[in-house]
Amino acid sequence: MLRTLLVLAVLLGVWDCNSAGAAGFVTPPVDIMIDAGHGGIDGGSSHGDLLEKHINLQVAKELYRQLSKFGYRVILNRTGDYALSDENKWLRNPSRHLRDLAQRKHLAVELPPQILISLHMNWSAQATRRGSIVLYQKNNQSYMLASILQHSLNQFNNTSTAPVKGASYYLLKHDVCPTVIVEMGYISNARDRARLTSPEGQSQLARVVCEAVNEYLLLTGRLNAPKPAKDSWFKLWKRWWRKG
Repeated sequence: MLRTLLVLAVLLGVWDCNSAGAAGFVTPPVDIMIDAGHGGIDGGSSHGDLLEKHINLQVAKELYRQLSKFGYRVILNRTGDYALSDENKWLRNPSRHLRDLAQRKHLAVELPPQILISLHMNWSAQATRRGSIVLYQKNNQSYMLASILQHSLNQFNNTSTAPVKGASYYLLKHDVCPTVIVEMGYISNARDRARLTSPEGQSQLARVVCEAVNEYLLLTGRLNAPKPAKDSWFKLWKRWWRKG
């Protein structure tokens, strides 16, 4: 836990050797937490030697960079290839998987961010399945965030997928902040795999997510976000509202 908090303090630029407290840092408000799924012993889904955990982290770092450029206070809950279950010294449970999930949720509770975005890769026995799927909590704000993200990702992938209520997902079972899980693509699909393993494709996907986050924050009035892009979910929503 201490290592994770120190990493977060450095990422936020708030390390203060002279500040009070045992850990020697202060934690300002956090706008966005990026959860890089899996890590360490947990590779996630795979295709040959390619592991999901590496793609998740690469995209998470690029998304962190792009969101930070907009002035948002952003954190990553892991910055390298390690399992967050190793940081969990407080949950007395033999399940490493459960300790990992609990630690991710615990960090959100401790900080807490305004929104949490968890990045993952999907897998299917049907190699033709492709595109992004956004899972949301059972609350309106999470659904709104998921809808904006899904619309933007559908345009990016040329798909027509609807966001999905992720009722059984551990990370979505809390009311700390609006949280979504973004299944960025199918590691089992050649097209998705090629795009999400290239620096250009990762940068493009991160930009799509970044613009969707801007729209959500503008729509909810949480932050002074930039104007939405042309043909954005926000503009489509306003067009529909005016017709109603």
